[in-house]
Amino acid sequence: MIAETGLAALWLAAALALLQLFLAFAGLKGGKPDLLVAVRPAAVAQGVLTAIAFALLITLFLRSDMSVLLVATNSHSMKPWLYKFAGTWGNHEGSMLLWVTVMGVAGAAVALFERALRRDTHMATLGGQAAISLGFYAFLLFSSNPFARIDPAPADGQGLNPLLQDPGLAFHPPTLYLGYVGLSVAFSFAIGALLTRQVDAAFARAMRPWVLGAWVLLTLGITAGSYWAYYELGWGGWWFWDPVENASLMPWLAATALLHSVTVLATRDALRAWTVMLAVIAFSMSMVGTFLVRSGILTSVHAFAVDPTRGSFILVLLALYIGGALALFGWRIGSVREGAPFELVSRETMLVANNLLLSVILGVVLIGTLYPLMTEAFGHKVSVGAPYFDRIAGPLALALMVVLAAGPLTRWRRDRAAAVCKRLLIPAAIAILLFVSLSLLAWGRIGLLPFLGLIVAVSVGAASIAPLWKRNLLRTPLFTWGMVIAHLGCAVSLAGMACDSAFTVEKLVAARPGDTIQTAGWTLRFARIVPIAGDNWTALQADMRVDRGGAPVMIHPQSRFFASPPTTTSEAALLTRWNGQLYVVLGEEVEGGRWQIRIWWKPFVTLIWLGGVMIALGGALALVGRERRGWLLKWRARRAAA
Repeated sequence: MIAETGLAALWLAAALALLQLFLAFAGLKGGKPDLLVAVRPAAVAQGVLTAIAFALLITLFLRSDMSVLLVATNSHSMKPWLYKFAGTWGNHEGSMLLWVTVMGVAGAAVALFERALRRDTHMATLGGQAAISLGFYAFLLFSSNPFARIDPAPADGQGLNPLLQDPGLAFHPPTLYLGYVGLSVAFSFAIGALLTRQVDAAFARAMRPWVLGAWVLLTLGITAGSYWAYYELGWGGWWFWDPVENASLMPWLAATALLHSVTVLATRDALRAWTVMLAVIAFSMSMVGTFLVRSGILTSVHAFAVDPTRGSFILVLLALYIGGALALFGWRIGSVREGAPFELVSRETMLVANNLLLSVILGVVLIGTLYPLMTEAFGHKVSVGAPYFDRIAGPLALALMVVLAAGPLTRWRRDRAAAVCKRLLIPAAIAILLFVSLSLLAWGRIGLLPFLGLIVAVSVGAASIAPLWKRNLLRTPLFTWGMVIAHLGCAVSLAGMACDSAFTVEKLVAARPGDTIQTAGWTLRFARIVPIAGDNWTALQADMRVDRGGAPVMIHPQSRFFASPPTTTSEAALLTRWNGQLYVVLGEEVEGGRWQIRIWWKPFVTLIWLGGVMIALGGALALVGRERRGWLLKWRARRAAA
C-alpha cells in the first residue's frame, strides 16, 4: 500500500494545483484579491502531499521493495543504505518526483511567508506557480509514474549505475534541483508582477531572496558536480563542456545576471523590464537543461537515457511556459514604467555591462550546446568541444572579471571616470607588475589565456577586498561581506583554472610492481597489485608509496568491477597538498605483467572548488544579511508605531 498511497498523494496534489490555478484566475479576473485566503491553503497542502509522496518513495527504496518497477530497475538489496537512499533520485522518475516535491514545498513557503507583495500580485504569483506545477504533475503521472508496480516482482534489482554510487549523489542533484525550482519561483514572481503591473522595487525585494537562494544552491551544485566528475571519471579534468554540464551552467549564468539586475531594481528602482526578461530567461534555461537531460537525444554520463517521447512532453511544456511568458511580456511591457535614470559612469552601468557579458557568454554556451544537435537532425554530425568554448567564452569571461573588479568601486547613480580609475590604481599596478614578472619567467611556456587569467585573477582579488578599505570591519553590513567574499571567490577559482591549465604535468607509463616512477618532483614506488572486495564490488588495487622530499605516503588507485549492472570503473587516488594535487589512475594490464598508470600533478587545482565554495558562502551571507536587515527595519517600524 505504500506505493499506492504515494500515487494517491500525487493525484491529490495535482488536483489541488488545478484548484489553486482556478481560484487565482477567478480572483484576478473578478478583481477579488480576498480569494488569496483560499489560494494559500491549497498551495500549502500541495507542499505537504508532495513531501509525503517523496518520503514514501524513499521508504520503498530503503526497504528494497522490488515489486515497484523503479526500485527493481535502479536498486539492489546488497547496496549500502546511503546509495539506496540517494538512489531515490538517481533515476528519471525519482528525480522528477524530487523536482515536483521541491516545487510544492517552495510554493507552500511563498504562500506562508511572503508578505511584501500586494494581495493581487501574491495571488497571481501563486497562480503562476500552480500552472508550472500542473505541467510537471501531468508529466510525472502520465509518462513517468514513480510508483508503478511490476508483477511478478523479481528476486532482486538491476542495481544503480556504478558511476552514481558515490556520496556525491546525495548532495549534487538535490542542490541543482533546489536551484532550478528557485528559478521557477522567480519566474512566477515575474509573471505575477506583469499580470498585476507591479514591476517595482517592492516586487524585486520579494523576488530577490529566491533568486539569491537559487543562485547559491546552483553554485554549490555545480561546484560539487565538477569535483565529483573530476575524481570519479578518472580523466583528470574538472570540466569537459559536456552538453549536460552546460545544461547546469546556463541557468547559473542567467541567474547570476538576474541576481545583479534584481539588486539594482530593489535598491535603485532601475532595470525593470530587463529584470523581468532575465527571470524568464533563467527559468527557460532550467527547462532547456531538463529537456537535454531527459529527452534521450544525448549520450552522456550525466544524462538519463529515457524514451524520447518524454522529451517531447518537456518540449511542449517549454513551449507553453516560455512562449506564454514571452507573449505576456510583449503584451504588458508597455505598461511598465521606466525606472530611475543613471549616468554613464555609475555602478548601474557596470552592472548592465556585467549582465550583457553574462548574456553573451550564455548565448555562446547555448549555441555550442545545441548546434551539434540541430545539425545531426539534418543528417550532419558536428562536434563542438573545448576549443570552441575556450577561445570564445574564455576572453569574454576575462572581460567579465575586469567589470567585476570595477563595479563595486563605482558609486551608484553617477561617478567620475577619474575617481574610478584612482580607486583601481592598486589592482592595476598589481596587474602590471604580475604581467612583467610572468613575461620574464614563463613567456612562451604557457598559453595566452592562462597567462592573462593569472594576471586578472590576482588583480581582481585585490579589487574584491577594496570595498573594505577604510571601513570599520565590525560595523560593515553582512551583505557587503557577502559581496566581497563572493567576488574574491571568483578570483580564487580563476586562479585555480589558470594554474591547472598552465602548469599541469601529465605522465602515462606502463610499470611492473617494484618499479619506481619519477614525475614533477614526485617519486612513486609501485609496490604491488592486490585484490579487494567491497559491499557490492570487487577491485584490483595498486599500492603505491609516494613522496616529494618528505615523509612517504601510501596511495591506492583501484580498478573496480560491479556485478549489477556489470561495469568496470576507475577509482583515482588523490593526494592533496597546499600547492596542488597528485592524481593517479590505474589502467589495464598489458604485456609482460605491466600496468598502465596515468599520473597528473595539478598545481593549485583545488583553488577551483575552494573559490566555488567561497562564491556560495558569499551569496549565503548576502542572503542572511539582506533578510536580517529587512526584519530589523520591520521590527523597528512596528515598535515605532506602537
